[in-house]
Formats: sequence, C-alpha cells, structure tokens
Amino acid sequence: MKYTRLPETADDKSPAGADIRFIMDGPTGNMIHSTVPAGQINRATQHKTVSEFWHVLEGQGQIWRKSGSTEIIVDLEPGVSIDIPAGTAFQYRATGTAPLKFICISMPPWPGDDEAENVEGAWQPTV
Repeated sequence: MKYTRLPETADDKSPAGADIRFIMDGPTGNMIHSTVPAGQINRATQHKTVSEFWHVLEGQGQIWRKSGSTEIIVDLEPGVSIDIPAGTAFQYRATGTAPLKFICISMPPWPGDDEAENVEGAWQPTV
C-alpha cells in the first residue's frame, strides 16, 4: 500500500503544456495534479492508448474535446469532472484570473511522452 503527499513544486510539464505533480502510480493507472496558469491555452493533443478522468479543484477554464464528428466545449470549474477516452482530441485553457487546477487519473499508466500527439485544436496555444 502506498502513501504520497502532493509535492510543493511541479515535477514536469505535460505534453500539452501544464505543470504537473506526480501523486500516485500503480499497475492499473496513475494520478497527477495539474496546474494551468491564468490565461494559458495549452496545445491540442490526442492520446493513443490512455484514457483519462479529470476532476477540477480550483480556477476556471474550458476544455474542447472531439471524437469522430462529435465536438463539445465544457466549462471547467470546481466540482466538474470530465473524461477523455483514448483517441479523443482535446485542448484546454485557463480562462479565469487564477490558475486552473485539477486532478487527472490516467488508465492504463502513462507510458511516456510519445503517447500524446499534437493535433489541430479549437484555440491558438500560448505555450
């Protein structure tokens, strides 16, 4: 059984451009804390094999997701949860005056940066 504490500083950057802190990993998935600075628009990406669940903790933002011919933009605010199935194109941004912060669970565990590929998104990225 594992026990972790949220690191005080970011461990890395996500392929999309968010600051990430590693929280937990295991054979079936992993969990990170993600921070997007106020005003930042991240790169649009698509995962090859990994699906994700997100839960927003703080801040305001939006996420664009596209799967086949279906496109949706969801407002991100504390308490909102979303999924990103493998193969779904997505892009997100922090729209408020404070950073957007959320928990992200990846299933299966994140295999490495070549899991994500850049795609055309809804907005021009700032990172």
